Amino acid sequence: MARRDLLLKSIRQEKIERYPVWLMRQAGRYMQAYRELREREKDFLSFCKNVDLAIKVSLLPLEILDVDAIIIFSDILVPLEAIGIKVKFIEDKGPVLEWDGNPESLKKFNAKETEFVYEIIKGVKREQDEVPVIGFAGAPYTLAAYAIEGHGSKNFRKAKTYMWEREEDFGSTMEIITETLKVYIENQIRAGADIIQVFDSWLDSLPVVDFESMVKPYLIELFSYLKKNYDTPLIYFFRGSSSFFDKLKGIPCDVLSVDWSVDMAEIMRRTGITLQGNFDPSLLYSKMEVIEKKVNDFLNSLPRKTGYIFNLGHGLAPDMSQEKVKFLVDTVKSFKL
Repeated sequence: MARRDLLLKSIRQEKIERYPVWLMRQAGRYMQAYRELREREKDFLSFCKNVDLAIKVSLLPLEILDVDAIIIFSDILVPLEAIGIKVKFIEDKGPVLEWDGNPESLKKFNAKETEFVYEIIKGVKREQDEVPVIGFAGAPYTLAAYAIEGHGSKNFRKAKTYMWEREEDFGSTMEIITETLKVYIENQIRAGADIIQVFDSWLDSLPVVDFESMVKPYLIELFSYLKKNYDTPLIYFFRGSSSFFDKLKGIPCDVLSVDWSVDMAEIMRRTGITLQGNFDPSLLYSKMEVIEKKVNDFLNSLPRKTGYIFNLGHGLAPDMSQEKVKFLVDTVKSFKL
């Protein structure tokens, strides 16, 4: 089996020799090589837009960790800037967004304003053909929550109040963002992305009762459009997996990427969809013998030998040990089916 086929075969639930592995935020500050490249740009957004540096960063996990897929180096907030929302990143604080909350003030998305993202995909494809390349975007609710709240939040009170009190404006905002994402993602596919992952990082801030009427229709619209027009596999990552997993019926994605709040073996037994993730990233703070045991116990518990992609329930953190991250990847790769 060619190395680049491993992850794609597991998505299709074909026979594989081992589970494929890649990690969310696999290129990040826990890597010395990343920090050295980061120093070459004045701020994070400029770093994302520097095509040459972003290609180098994207390739680091293949070079250092030997993972089975490359996810391009970018940020989910990039398309919001292209529709008129001001985005800046403050060191040690994170993103800060400025928008007046009026959907009419948003401009029509122009894919040329995010051309650097597509050039990064093309560049990574030119540099290697060993593993598939993953493009990505934020999900409509996660991007809307960021835009309305103005920054990251534990509960997104402002965003949810806007949703409840200004239902029509919230719907208009979600529609604009969904239409933007259609174009943004299809341009990534045209640039050569082998897989697309959609991140709903803030779904767990949303009451389940509001999901089906206020958010799910836009997910269905986005994924249905992409499925109708492209064969590229689609992964949907969502926080709050235990609350929302059973509410996702009808969303036409190929893979569900879950956090650590669900019993992976149990959902594998009762559903046929390909799954990704579930491993708690906090385990990377443990001793290597604990990591090894937990990985092997977890993989031994899975009831099928394909249709699973090893990943974390969320991303790697800046204070994690590169040595342990590499050990984690090697441990997964040494587990034979």
